[in-house]
Amino acid sequence: MTAAAVAVPLGARRARAAVAAVFLTNGALFANVVPRYPEVKEHLDLSNALFGTALAAGPLGALTGGLFAPLAIRLLGSARTASFGIPLIATAFLLVAVVPSWWLLAVVLFCSGAADAVVDVAQNAHGLRVQRIYGRSIVNSFHGVWSIGAVLGGLMGSAAAGLHVPLLIHLVVAGVLFSGVALAAYRYLLRGPDEAERPAATGGRSFARAAVWMLAALGLLALFGALVEDAGASWGALFMTEDIGATAAVAGLAFVALQVAMTAGRLLGDRLVDRFGQRTVTRIGGAVAAAGMGFALAFPSVGSALAGFALAGLGTATLVPAAMHTADELPGLPSGLGLTVVSWVLRIGFLASPPLVGLVADHSSLRIGLLSVVIAGVGTLLLGRVLLNRHPAGD
Repeated sequence: MTAAAVAVPLGARRARAAVAAVFLTNGALFANVVPRYPEVKEHLDLSNALFGTALAAGPLGALTGGLFAPLAIRLLGSARTASFGIPLIATAFLLVAVVPSWWLLAVVLFCSGAADAVVDVAQNAHGLRVQRIYGRSIVNSFHGVWSIGAVLGGLMGSAAAGLHVPLLIHLVVAGVLFSGVALAAYRYLLRGPDEAERPAATGGRSFARAAVWMLAALGLLALFGALVEDAGASWGALFMTEDIGATAAVAGLAFVALQVAMTAGRLLGDRLVDRFGQRTVTRIGGAVAAAGMGFALAFPSVGSALAGFALAGLGTATLVPAAMHTADELPGLPSGLGLTVVSWVLRIGFLASPPLVGLVADHSSLRIGLLSVVIAGVGTLLLGRVLLNRHPAGD
């Protein structure tokens, strides 16, 4: 055990574990539902267009609900908002099993997206609060745990679908299980105001004006992160099959390679950030992502493509946590506002990226469309200079 670890109070260590538990439940709930989407579509007898319209309500709900995150945090505190928000998400997803029409499905997904956006800001705000006590980077590990939760939830949902477990029973079990974990975690989260560990703000209006420009840059960095993640999720398999000629079984590995590498990068990222600073780590990561995907697009093959997606995931693993951390430390802003803006722009990226890449692909090729990953990597390298680079204790 290091000296730094010994110096951390027991309450902070418990709070770290509790925040990680909330992140895990947040990732697991959504991933439990995704494998059952084909069953929902068939049960409601929906066309692809209607089903896609209903699904789009989720991101729209997130964009709307995310705007209210600072208010929720100010009224309830980040601990209550994060922990008690998980049962709200679980309840919304539970209704997916009983809705009788596509528009009610859209309403349910809109509500779940809104609740998820608020919880996302709150759990990150509380995680960064714990990080201030630690005096070193720990926020990347929280995002890594979210990814682990997503994998766990996906496996649960796939198993339930394969075993023909009724959707309502499946979602009740998942909701009760992960809601129980989140509510139990609340007991160990930090008490007191969310500003307790933050140094007193100074600088007045000039600092607030500077914060606006910083938020614009940090939002753009978050957008770059969305472009990379969506490339693997929406286009990886298609690129592998149409441009490289891979089999369906191999094509799905593009998304797996990106996600596994990103998860590993986040779990290991805190040590690198502590040693080299998050600005340095993130900018070098951007260069790695651009070079890896650039090579894969220039010399397409199964091996180069899988390596390219993996390097893209690894290179941008710390990007979104770094942008959130810097936004949360901006002086002159109300608690949670910086995080809300970055999270909001991130979700815009996930909403806008698929049609934009698809539009470019239709007018040229998917190889050209996936240059979005290269652009995001280069943009991270150039714009990453706005990120904090000091040890968290000195931020």
